[in-house]
Amino acid sequence: MRGAAHLYDGRSAARHAVTVELSADRQALVISGAALSEPLLWPLPDLRALGDQADPAQIVLTRHLDTHDESLRDPARLVVEDPEMVAWLRRTRPRLNRRDLREGTGRRIALRLGGALAAVAVMIFVILPALADTLSRLIPLEKEIAFGRGVKAQMERFLGADEAGTLDCDAPGGRAALDRMVARLTEGQDLGYPLQVSVIDHEMVNAFAVPGGQVVVLRGLLDKADSPDMVAAVLAHEIGHVVHRDPTRHALRTAGSVGLLGLVFGDFTGGAAMVLLTERLINASYSQEAETEADRYAYGLLREAGLPPSALADMFETFRAEVGDVEGPMAHFASHPALSDRIAEARAAAPSDAPRGPALDPAGWTALRRICDG
Repeated sequence: MRGAAHLYDGRSAARHAVTVELSADRQALVISGAALSEPLLWPLPDLRALGDQADPAQIVLTRHLDTHDESLRDPARLVVEDPEMVAWLRRTRPRLNRRDLREGTGRRIALRLGGALAAVAVMIFVILPALADTLSRLIPLEKEIAFGRGVKAQMERFLGADEAGTLDCDAPGGRAALDRMVARLTEGQDLGYPLQVSVIDHEMVNAFAVPGGQVVVLRGLLDKADSPDMVAAVLAHEIGHVVHRDPTRHALRTAGSVGLLGLVFGDFTGGAAMVLLTERLINASYSQEAETEADRYAYGLLREAGLPPSALADMFETFRAEVGDVEGPMAHFASHPALSDRIAEARAAAPSDAPRGPALDPAGWTALRRICDG
């Protein structure tokens, strides 16, 4: 059996016309041609075929060889074009497609992959949080506020608003009642931000803080709350996150994680990153320390406003009845520490020295619950 082929010697880009035939003992390929000083013998057991070739009618061969790299392959390439020779090789040489790796290669790859994953984990869980903490203190206030407005607009689209619309609720009586509640909570407080509180017309039982001093309450929370004090307690908790800049740190950490994971696993478009950031903020699960600090800040804010800190426990009880002790759309209220522990701590918090009555009178409470009816 004899056929035409081309040889690349692995030392130059030259393409040499050669002929290929079986040796007399049929144990090797004999490669001969004008460019070769003497025929080459490639033992049949050492032949390896290279995959992903453009022309299925030909076969590209190399041979198993003890080299200094991991592939254990001869750099020379033999392109066999004779149909009879190609068919015979594919029919009789079952080891053609074998992949040869130096002993221990799998272990070394696993170690290096493990090291790379460990480095990514350190970046995401150690370096990025520390960097986010630092950057949150360095971002100019006006930039943070502008960023927060963009995030809030994206959240509204995420929750169902069209490109030109808004889900903000602004019935005049409800808006006035909400403003009175916020003014009572923040009277004499230095928040570091021009606080903006809004209500979005959505059935989810939720409230969350947005970068730049914005707090968003969803209509579902007003529907489920039994008293204005419970709503005021949730606002006090979210104001605690605002004061501690938790939303900004959370957003920076998420954005950094998205960028890093995009580099490792593939590109994330800006739109996808914003959607992920929106989802993470709506269902924010801050650290145990951040949640505890926000709770305790809320107790102080409620006491100074003449409201009972136990109202936060009442709201937590409502959340627990809705979603259980850990999971659900209110996961950031049910996050660590355990919701039952947070209820107990809120019940044990010292009451106000000078109670001033409910956060809103009955008329104001009714107006607030109808803020989305306008």
